[in-house]
Amino acid sequence: MRSVRWLGLLALYVGAQTVGLILADPFRAAGLASDSNPQSVTAPLFIIALIVAAPLLILYVVRKKGGPATLRHLILVGIASALYVTLFATFSVLPIGAYLPPPYAAELNLDWALVLAGTVSAALYLALLTEPQWWVVDLVGFLAAGALIAILGISFAILPVFILLSALMVYDAIAVYQTKHMISLADVVVDMKLPILMVMPDSAGYDYTAAPSLKEQRGQPVTDRAALFMGLGDIVIPGALVASAFVWLPVHPLVLGVGANLVVALAAMVGSLVGYGVLMRLVLRGNAQAGLPFLNGGALAFYIVAYVLIFHSYTLGFTGAL
Repeated sequence: MRSVRWLGLLALYVGAQTVGLILADPFRAAGLASDSNPQSVTAPLFIIALIVAAPLLILYVVRKKGGPATLRHLILVGIASALYVTLFATFSVLPIGAYLPPPYAAELNLDWALVLAGTVSAALYLALLTEPQWWVVDLVGFLAAGALIAILGISFAILPVFILLSALMVYDAIAVYQTKHMISLADVVVDMKLPILMVMPDSAGYDYTAAPSLKEQRGQPVTDRAALFMGLGDIVIPGALVASAFVWLPVHPLVLGVGANLVVALAAMVGSLVGYGVLMRLVLRGNAQAGLPFLNGGALAFYIVAYVLIFHSYTLGFTGAL
């Protein structure tokens, strides 16, 4: 089991990006884009600033008396609220419809999407609060990642998403290899059992609530560690390019009616998987690694090659949909 834990992380990685790809068009139709001008090159700056500032703020707060407990509750409430919004949007595109409960004369309207989103998000919040086992953390992280990928993809066109991926791969390398504060953040996240890290244990019975700290686990050989971890951002950020390519590139049907936009999007996903393979080889040697240089780099490289080969153009889609 220990030798194939990376396959479990791979399944979460591919699954979340596939969900993001599927949800992109429905989310766009529902108006969930976070920016009104997806072509703006300054649009990603807020996301970049947030990703840079959030770890520093978290590391500052956890050093205060009562900080970890307060911060954990705030983050869990924020995650549950975000899940509610995105699950409602997801369930709204399903053919479950509304229901007119009795008394019918009162003309009450029960929206099943609203009920399901509220029930699921509340149940997951309580599970994270009371018994945050690894599979609960992974489930919440998976749902959040799929939704975030779709939202980023519909919010940023190709050039802005290139800026986002390029800036964050540089930042991730600095934060892991030089300042190392991203490693400290991972320690905090594991201690608080937050769904910001995906967890893949060596057995289904792994008790994440009683797991040693990440710092203690790093002192062990990789083969002796009970679980492998991957940051949620390592899934979401390269996935943003996958969703963006699908949404913003021209369809131009190719073989069997498959759109050129989907082919380039899948090429970006394959590129990130090549980066994932290189990353896992390094991770299995025992040292913490910055994921985005490998994942983003692979996604960007394969996107560029696929776009040039399919569209016979070096514009890379930066000028918007054709």
